Amino acid sequence: MTRDQIPVPLLMLVGVPGSGKSTWARDFVLANPRYCIVSTDAIRAQLYGDAAIQGDWLRIWQQVIAQWQQAIAAIHQGSLAGVIYDATNARRRHRREAIAAARQTGFTAITLVWFDVPLSLALERNRGRGAEVGPGGRSQPVPADIIAAMHRQLQGAPPSVQEGVDRVLILGADRYPGLPSQSADPLR
Repeated sequence: MTRDQIPVPLLMLVGVPGSGKSTWARDFVLANPRYCIVSTDAIRAQLYGDAAIQGDWLRIWQQVIAQWQQAIAAIHQGSLAGVIYDATNARRRHRREAIAAARQTGFTAITLVWFDVPLSLALERNRGRGAEVGPGGRSQPVPADIIAAMHRQLQGAPPSVQEGVDRVLILGADRYPGLPSQSADPLR
């Protein structure tokens, strides 16, 4: 298989804070260790010492692109199978920009994984933050009004293949939590 024939998959997570994205990503990588996670919360924690500090988006985005490029190189070398992009991606315009950047960077198979959970569940999970630091490094709750606004955005403009992706996988509250198995890989 030539370099151009190797699939370069990206699972782009979509969901409000507290929807289970980071937990799912961590569990998915435990079950599929040839995937890596590129997390905006982890990048914020690295750059600013705390995932809750929003910081300079351009600086964060540059790190996302750099990590994507490193992961694509590892996929071509055979040491990785795919990438999970862990961010809220709640606004359609921002998703489209990220999808275009992902294609330009070299991803050839992009799946949006939408964590479509009730607002009440996300708010309940969010209130539980602080007791332990999550996999992305976020230890503080996100303000409820921000989560509610993101939830309205997603319900009004849900992820779709028209955004330039190959597939949309919807994970509702009934489909997660639960440790994903090898068969849960949406690319198989």
